[in-house]
Amino acid sequence: MSRQIRKAAVLGSGVMGSGIAAHLANVGIPTLLLDIVPPSLSEEEKTKGITEDHPAFRNKFTLTATRKLLKQKPAPLAVKENLDLITIGNLTDDLEKLKEVDWIIEVVVERLDVKQKLFEKVDQYRKPGSIVTSNTSGISIRAMAEGRSEDFKSHFLGTHFFNPPRYLKLLEIIPTEDTKPEIVQFIRNFGENVLGKGVVEAKDTPNFIANRIGTYGLMVTMQEMMKQGYTVGEVDSVTGPLIGRPKSATFRTLDVVGLDTFLHVARNVYEQVDGKEKEVFEIPDFLNEMVDKGWTGSKNGQGFYLKQRSKTGSEILELDPKTLEYKPRSKMKTATLEAAKQMKTTNQKVKALLYSEDRAGKLLWDIIKPVLLYSAEKCYEIADDLVAIDQAMRWGFGWEHGPFEIWDAIGLPESVERMKAEGETIPQWVEELLQSEKTSFYSKAEGEVSYYHNGTYLPVEENKKVVHLSRLKEKGNVITKNGGATLIDLGDDVAGLEFTSPNNAIGPEIIMMLHQAIDEVEKNYKGLVIGNQGKNFCVGANLMLILMEAQDENFFELDMMVRQFQQAMARVRYSSKPVVAANFGMTLGGGVEVSLPAARLQMSSETYMGLVETGVGLIPGGGGNKELYIRLLEQLPEGAKGDLQKVANQAFETIAMAKVSTSAQEARKLGFLRNEDNISVNGDHILHDAKSQVLALSDLGYTAPVKKKIPVVGEAGYATLALGAQTMHFSQYISEHDLKIAKKLAFVLAGGRVPEGTYVDEQYLLDLEREAFLSLAGEPKSQARMQHMLVKGKPLRN
Repeated sequence: MSRQIRKAAVLGSGVMGSGIAAHLANVGIPTLLLDIVPPSLSEEEKTKGITEDHPAFRNKFTLTATRKLLKQKPAPLAVKENLDLITIGNLTDDLEKLKEVDWIIEVVVERLDVKQKLFEKVDQYRKPGSIVTSNTSGISIRAMAEGRSEDFKSHFLGTHFFNPPRYLKLLEIIPTEDTKPEIVQFIRNFGENVLGKGVVEAKDTPNFIANRIGTYGLMVTMQEMMKQGYTVGEVDSVTGPLIGRPKSATFRTLDVVGLDTFLHVARNVYEQVDGKEKEVFEIPDFLNEMVDKGWTGSKNGQGFYLKQRSKTGSEILELDPKTLEYKPRSKMKTATLEAAKQMKTTNQKVKALLYSEDRAGKLLWDIIKPVLLYSAEKCYEIADDLVAIDQAMRWGFGWEHGPFEIWDAIGLPESVERMKAEGETIPQWVEELLQSEKTSFYSKAEGEVSYYHNGTYLPVEENKKVVHLSRLKEKGNVITKNGGATLIDLGDDVAGLEFTSPNNAIGPEIIMMLHQAIDEVEKNYKGLVIGNQGKNFCVGANLMLILMEAQDENFFELDMMVRQFQQAMARVRYSSKPVVAANFGMTLGGGVEVSLPAARLQMSSETYMGLVETGVGLIPGGGGNKELYIRLLEQLPEGAKGDLQKVANQAFETIAMAKVSTSAQEARKLGFLRNEDNISVNGDHILHDAKSQVLALSDLGYTAPVKKKIPVVGEAGYATLALGAQTMHFSQYISEHDLKIAKKLAFVLAGGRVPEGTYVDEQYLLDLEREAFLSLAGEPKSQARMQHMLVKGKPLRN
């Protein structure tokens, strides 16, 4: 019988425990959330007549935690209804319920004695064969299981989630010598395929992999800042996206994590290591002082940064660690920095910066060099191979490249030569690699990647559901391409259409390639996947192009462009071969319009989808209004004409208010997904899952949908929609220009000047949509909105 997780339990309802419970609920697993019974009644509870026997008292911690899940930002729950899958209780009255669960996750306070006592109780109540794991961030997994039954030990391991569990990809799994190999493999597969995680196996050492390397890097950075006299702002201006790290860089990251949390993690290593390594993990005095003052970061309103109001608005100040006073934020400026910003890839930027002699280059070399050496020195102590370290840093800390990938990028032989000249000791296994005339940690041939291990290169093992478009292109799988898109052979007679324009914005080249793709697929393939591996699926149409044509009053060209987009979408909808859109990240405006006509959507669970054109003074012009209206109509029971107005109202509200889903599950609630559309929890699996959808549809003998006339609400329905918009205008909720946009949208969705219940064809609705789009593009206030969005990156309400 194959093992399954039908029900789980989380012990401990703090931010991390409740977040893990929420993530389990997001993937559909009923979860029991338990915490301790409070030590005593509060005065408020006594006043209300609540006794110590009352569930409101006994389950107070878990009740409070689940209520917080609905208010937290970013939201731990994909949709609030997922809270229904979490059952609360306490660790005194409800341990009996552990017999019903398949996986028990401990997330209590980080003290070995507390965890050991809890596991003693768990061992008495769990059913044999159930998996038990600890979410500790650094306590010995083996020590926790001492004294437990053989069945407990063989089913016990560490599962270290990163916070917040819904959003951060890394899951470190830490087995002991007693953990059954099949349990380790099961949790790895479950983590990747069900929880959507990037799973890395770590050894049972202090802070495991990501926190060991990441904390070391942060400590080194602070020490170099103090030693060389850099400011907080200067360090952050060069340790963020410029070198492939998150926007929060170094000190903003510490503020977000919480300085108290960071100190706990750093001390955990400090107490367990010796010599030079111990010196690096020694907490600087200024950091201890900050925590003593309560300056622990974002949660307390100040840390390395403080936001305060000034005469010109709000201002962000940075801390001077020497004086513990705040001053205006500073940035580093050097010629190399400016030159690096113009370079295309992160690898090029990092190499240029690390070998430059100016202040930025010196700082980056002095903080990256120690991390590279430390990663190599600790590699086989904390992990089985260098791949695990690179993956842990990418998935846990948001680095674009892990340490060994960075080392390859800057050139292993030349950087080692420089390190030796500076008196550094190079780990023996790195010396052996270079002595064997190899020049990199990774080797790439014909689209396959291998890594160095014990004198040879071994293929990087990945989940079979991970697809790399870049590697397929290297293998020569390109069918055809232009400046905005590439058509790729995905294998198994399925083609993939990848957008390659800046931000994947839709312009004439993508529209042209859509036509070519459908032609090619209808002749030679089983179907088409529209997907890519950029930062976002598609942030909309090429707004700059639309604005320029509108400002030049080239309405004939603009009309032609919109017609061609509509025609391309009709090709997608009525293709004789199935088309599946693989959405992820931001899927906005034109990105939605490309997706909705597809036979199926295969959506990453983290997809933020919305028709947002009203924010730039327009309405959807490529068929988005019609497609959303049709999808909502399809949800009506057969012949339920009376609900047409309800459908029109919902479509109108979603588009007029530019609603964007906060998850794929919410996109389903908004009507963007049909019941037959699917969600991939693991974003890395989306292209594989979309391709599987194409093959399944093809095997079932896919036929193109038949064109049908569409019932509309007509003039009476338009009056209802327009009245709603007028009311919002009267109450000053929307501007006069918003009202104009809303009325045009209402006219399109209502089907124009026809009687209620009239059936119209798609082209009629598309013509209405195109006319409204073009008239709004000519409005000066709409053009001002487009201009503002392009310059400022946010909507203008004029």
